[in-house]
Amino acid sequence: MRRMLIVLVVISLIAWAAVGCKGKPQEEEKEQMVEIPEEISQGENVEPQLRVYIADEESVVTMKMEEYIQGVVAAEMDPDWPLEALAAQAIEARTFTLQKIAEQGTLPGRDAHASSNIEEFQAYDPSRINDNVREAVNKTRGMVAVYEGNFVRAWFHAYCGGITATPKAGLNFQGEGPPYLKPVENPCREYVDEEIEFWSKTFSKAEIRAAVISIANEDPGDFSSIEIGKSENGRAINFVIGGVSVPAPELRLALGSTELRSTLVDSPVISGNEVKFTGRGYGHGVGLCQWGAKGWAEEGISAEEIVKKFFSGVDIQKLWD
Repeated sequence: MRRMLIVLVVISLIAWAAVGCKGKPQEEEKEQMVEIPEEISQGENVEPQLRVYIADEESVVTMKMEEYIQGVVAAEMDPDWPLEALAAQAIEARTFTLQKIAEQGTLPGRDAHASSNIEEFQAYDPSRINDNVREAVNKTRGMVAVYEGNFVRAWFHAYCGGITATPKAGLNFQGEGPPYLKPVENPCREYVDEEIEFWSKTFSKAEIRAAVISIANEDPGDFSSIEIGKSENGRAINFVIGGVSVPAPELRLALGSTELRSTLVDSPVISGNEVKFTGRGYGHGVGLCQWGAKGWAEEGISAEEIVKKFFSGVDIQKLWD
């Protein structure tokens, strides 16, 4: 009888130890929570406030984060688009804002954390806010995209042309790009408006020459050809103009990002003193494609899943109620 009791005790101890060993990895696998940047923190689980530079008024306004996000979503996406697309944009905008503040604090030259000037931060237009935008922002209140305990670089753009770009191809990002940003096929081409899908733009040789000089500090002269180095997905990585190589994303910005809409281009055609570009896509192509998000929302995909489709392996965390 005594031997039997000893055996039972030993078995119980072994079972307890096994459960304990299995439990440890589960504890270690707990999601690492990201923290609200100290610069704007009002305390744990409390909605932060931030100072926003309003470019039109040349003034700084203090507002709560969710109020600011409403104005960003309304400016960056059509307010009448499907709710889940707007909600995905809200997660993006919130993450973008917090990541930037965590990285740089206030904006250089501004006593503010954000700006309504799209070249300084992201678009902001409270006049476009409607009930659809309010609902989208409210249903994702406090939600951000996180990778290994850090806010993701929540880049987004209008229309990728069918597959998103790597940071190197779309933004001339130096060094190893974030592992969560890989080319993603999405249904944007099935949903994009016809007038947006394809584009063409003609520049003068003088405009292109000036752009090349501003980037490379080299004069391509009276060039007669333009060569394109492309990524495996067909996006231009660099242009060789008159023997001078310039990164495609930088040439796009130098010529005007609303003029040379994307780097998903065909071979330019030179005719006399003019150069014609044709292509598809609108924006740098990195991260969330807004027309792709619209397509997935139309197909019944949730905002959280839309973000996860564009940003591989990320978690969605809620930082305040």
